[in-house]
Amino acid sequence: MGMRHFFRALRFAWPYRFRLGISIGCALLAAGFWSLNFTALYPILQVFGKDQNLQTWIDSAIDKCQKEQVEPAEKQMIKVKAEWQRKIDESNEDDKARLERKFADAAAKFESDLNNARSDLHRYHVAKRYIDNYCPTNRFQTLMAVLVLVIVAVVLRGVLEFWQESLVGAVVNRSTFDLRNTFFRHCLGLDVSHFGEAGTHELTTRLTNDIDLIGQGMRTSFGKVIAEPLKAVACIAVAAWINWQLTITCLVITPFALIVLTRFGRTMKRATRRLLEGVSGIYKLSQEVFQGIRIVKAFAREPRERRRFRNVTRDCYNKAMWVVTLDAMTGPIIEVLTVLAVAVVFSFGAYLVLEKPTHLLGFPIADQPLEAETLMQLYALLAAAADPIRRLSNVYTRIQSGCAAADRVFQHMDQEPKIHNDAESHVLAHHHKGIEFRNVCFSYTPGQVLLEGVDLEIKHGEIVAFVGRNGCGKTSLLNLLPRFYDPDHGSILIDGLDIRTVNLRSLRKQIAIVTQDMFLFDDTVFNNIAYAHPHASREAVEAAARRAQAHDFILNDLEGGYDYMVGAEGKRLSGGQKQRICLARAFLADPTILILDEFTNQNDPEAEVYVHRALHELRKGRTILLITHRLHTLEVADRIVVLDEGRVAAIGTHAELMRTCPLYQRLHDVQQQRMVA
Repeated sequence: MGMRHFFRALRFAWPYRFRLGISIGCALLAAGFWSLNFTALYPILQVFGKDQNLQTWIDSAIDKCQKEQVEPAEKQMIKVKAEWQRKIDESNEDDKARLERKFADAAAKFESDLNNARSDLHRYHVAKRYIDNYCPTNRFQTLMAVLVLVIVAVVLRGVLEFWQESLVGAVVNRSTFDLRNTFFRHCLGLDVSHFGEAGTHELTTRLTNDIDLIGQGMRTSFGKVIAEPLKAVACIAVAAWINWQLTITCLVITPFALIVLTRFGRTMKRATRRLLEGVSGIYKLSQEVFQGIRIVKAFAREPRERRRFRNVTRDCYNKAMWVVTLDAMTGPIIEVLTVLAVAVVFSFGAYLVLEKPTHLLGFPIADQPLEAETLMQLYALLAAAADPIRRLSNVYTRIQSGCAAADRVFQHMDQEPKIHNDAESHVLAHHHKGIEFRNVCFSYTPGQVLLEGVDLEIKHGEIVAFVGRNGCGKTSLLNLLPRFYDPDHGSILIDGLDIRTVNLRSLRKQIAIVTQDMFLFDDTVFNNIAYAHPHASREAVEAAARRAQAHDFILNDLEGGYDYMVGAEGKRLSGGQKQRICLARAFLADPTILILDEFTNQNDPEAEVYVHRALHELRKGRTILLITHRLHTLEVADRIVVLDEGRVAAIGTHAELMRTCPLYQRLHDVQQQRMVA
C-alpha cells in the first residue's frame, strides 16, 4: 500500500492550509538566517587571520579581482579576437563563414568569463560602499559588530522556528482531531455485527494509539521534512556559490544515504505494524480481565492472568525494542556517511588550497585558486547543511510508522456497513397494523443456520412472548426487527412495508429495547433515562420512572436522587435498579414497538408485579414483544411463541400450549421447579 493511506491522512490538514503556508514561510526565513549565521565566519577569519580590517580587506579584494580576474580576462579577450581576426583575414572565401561561426562561439565563452569577473568586481564595489559607510574601522569593533549581527540573526531564527513549530503543532492537532472524530463517526455507522468481529479493543487501539502515531508522522512531515531540508538547501546554495565543484563532490554520497534510509524505512513500517498489533493485544487482554474481574477473583485466577499479561507485554516489549533499535541505528549510519562525505571534501579542498590547481584531469575544478579562509567558510556551510540532514535521519522511519498506523486506520474506515440508511427511502409511518415475519432465515456464520423458515404474524397492540431453550434464536429473531442484522432470506414487514425499504432512522425511532445487559452510561440517573429523549422535561422523566417502578427507590435510596452518578456501566446500582432505569428509558422514548429481553430477571417479586401493571397500561397503541422464562410474565402475554432450534414450534396462549405443546410443558415444569427450589 506504500504511503497512499498516509497521504489520505495528510488531506485532513487541507482545511488548515493557510496556517501551514505561514509555517512554511517561517521555515524559509529561518533557513535564510541559518545560512547567514555561517557566512559570518568569513569576515571573522579575515579579521583574525590577516592584519587588516574590513575596509582594507575590501580594497585588497577589489584590487585583486581587478588584477587577477578582470584585466587578464580583458587581455585574453583582446588577444583571442586578434588571433581569430588574423585567421579569418588569411582564409579564403569558403572558410571565412565557418571560421566566423567558430569565432562567435569562442568569443561568447570568453565574454561570459569576462562578464562573471566584472560581476564579481561590481559586487565588491557594492560591498565597499556599505562597509565604508556602516562598518567600524577598528578590528575589535568590527568583530563585535559581526557577533551582534549573528546574535540578532539567531534570535530572529529562534522566533521564526517557534512560530513554525507552533503553527505545525496546531495544524497537526486539528487534523488528528478531525480524523479521530471522522473515524468515530464511521464506527457508529457500522453494523452491530462489526463490533463483535473486530472487537472494541481493536477499535480503541486505532482510535487512540494509531491516530497518535499518524499525528507524529504528520508533525514530522510538516515540521522537520520542510524546515530541515530548507536549512540544508540554503547552506548548500551558498556553498555552491562559493565553489560548486566541491559542493557537488559532497553531494555525491547522498544517493547512498537515501538507499539506506529507504531500506530502514520499509523495515520500520513492518516492525511498527507488529508493534501496533501487540498494543492491541494488551488492550484486548486488559479489557477482558477487567470486565470479568468478578470471575477472576471468584476462582482465584489472579496468578494466571498476571502470567498472561506478562507474556503479552513481553511480546509487545520485544517488538517495541526492535522499533527502538531500528530508529537508533539510523542516526549513526547517516552520521558515518556524513563524516565520510566531509572527509572526501576536506581532502579535495586541502589539495586545492595547498597545490592551487584550477583543473584536475582536464576538468575545471575552480575559477581561481582557493583561499584557506574561503575553504573554511565552505566547510562551515557544508557542516551546517549536514546537521539538518543528520536530524532527518529518523524522519523517514517515523513517517513509515505513521504509514503503518494509517494503513490500519483507513483499512477500517474503508469498510462499508452492510445495512445502509437510504435518506431517500420511505419514512415509516406510525406503526398501527401489524408485524410479519415471512420465511425468515438467518445465520451469524455462513453454513451455521440459526433461524430457518420463521413465519409469524403479530397484530398491532398485542403482547407476544417468545420462549424456548437457550440458543434457539429468540434474541436473534427480535434483533432483526430494528435491523441490527438483516435476514439471509425472507423478509420482515411492518404495516405491510419491508423494513429494508424504509428509512432506517424512522424505523429505529419507533422501537425501544430493554435487554438483560442493562447498559447504563457513566452519568446521572436523570441523563440515563433522558438518553431516549434528550430534551425531555423533568416531569416527563419522573413519569417514565414511575411507570417503571423506579421513582421511589431513586428518591429514597440514592443520594442526590435523579442527580446520582451511576458509575461506569451502572456499577453503583443493583441489578434490579439498573433494569428499572433501563425500562424507564424505554418508556420515555414512547415507542410503538417495545422489545423486552429478560427485562425482569433481576427484579424482586413485588417490583415485578408493578412492572406488569405498567405493561398493561402501556400496551395501548403499542406492540410489545418480550423474551422471558418467568411464569408471571408469560401470563401477561396475549400469545406465546415457542421456538425450537430456530423454528416456530407452536403458537398460542398459556392454557393452549399447556395442553398441546410438550416442549412448552417441559419449560413450564422446569421453571416451576426453580421457583420451588
